Amino acid sequence: MKIAMIAPIAWRTPPRHYGPWELVTSLLTEALVAKGIDVTLFATADSLTSAKLAAVVPAPYSEDPSVDAKVWEHRHLAHVFERAGEFDLIHNQADFPAHAFANLVPTPMVTTIHGFSSDRILPMYAPYQDRVHYVAISDADRHPALRYAATVHHGIPVEDFTFDPKGSDDLLFFGRMHPDKGAAEAIAVAEATGRRLSMYGIVQDAGYYERDVAPRLSPRIAHPGAVGGAERVAALGGAAALLHLINFDEPFGLSVIEAMACGTPVIAMRRGSMPELIEDGVTGFLVDSLDDAIAAVGRLGEIDRAACRRAVEARFSIERMADEYVALYERILAQPR
Repeated sequence: MKIAMIAPIAWRTPPRHYGPWELVTSLLTEALVAKGIDVTLFATADSLTSAKLAAVVPAPYSEDPSVDAKVWEHRHLAHVFERAGEFDLIHNQADFPAHAFANLVPTPMVTTIHGFSSDRILPMYAPYQDRVHYVAISDADRHPALRYAATVHHGIPVEDFTFDPKGSDDLLFFGRMHPDKGAAEAIAVAEATGRRLSMYGIVQDAGYYERDVAPRLSPRIAHPGAVGGAERVAALGGAAALLHLINFDEPFGLSVIEAMACGTPVIAMRRGSMPELIEDGVTGFLVDSLDDAIAAVGRLGEIDRAACRRAVEARFSIERMADEYVALYERILAQPR
């Protein structure tokens, strides 16, 4: 089986810090290669992989302002589809632009939809659903107008996330500084409970950050910035809880399962995929308001941190994700062209 894996080009694959789509693409690619599958990763030239790297994009456009996103995204996709005949299947992780090429080649195609952002993108999905096999990353994110080949929850390399059986009394926020992600709500909970709060993530909405976050930072509420590697794992494990008080229907939430893998329970708004990821009262708490979130902090002693780890091992391993994708590839390739 020869697979062409299309990565996004906003960030390197895998990302240095932020870049969830690129991270999932990298994790799946490496797991497929480990299974003996012949994968060619189409990504930025600085990407790191054990697969064959095919790169025409010199650098990620979010890191190098000389890289024009529209120009190089088209060049990136043209590179893939000019070589389509070399592969048994094309797996697109880079949203809808690839669909413009789908009817020009006979190679079967899968698109993982990393969050269906709005109905405005439907014209680049609905007309192609007889040609492209769509994968949702949660049942909550399935759009009613589309047919899906599967739902495949993300997986992580659980062994890379050190289990911390004790944590601390401190609270944690991991995510973009954007109203959707609930940074201001996390601060409110920390203030109401008297807990320290560490906040990690890039500033995506500068106006929101300057208005609702920065003025409330203090020695007890800190924003160290984005973090990766061992420092990220230490932050995820060294907390009493991850506050995930989102203001949108989040399609997945990698930081949620990463925190649980480290033993840290999650207090999350009952929106989007959160009920699929968190078992209320076992691996964290699903809440409907800030008052509920504040009350949940007082109940963290009820959570067994080892149970959080076991849940991720059982449900969100990279091996499980890779196996589900391989099974999907095999079903697709067994169908008559």
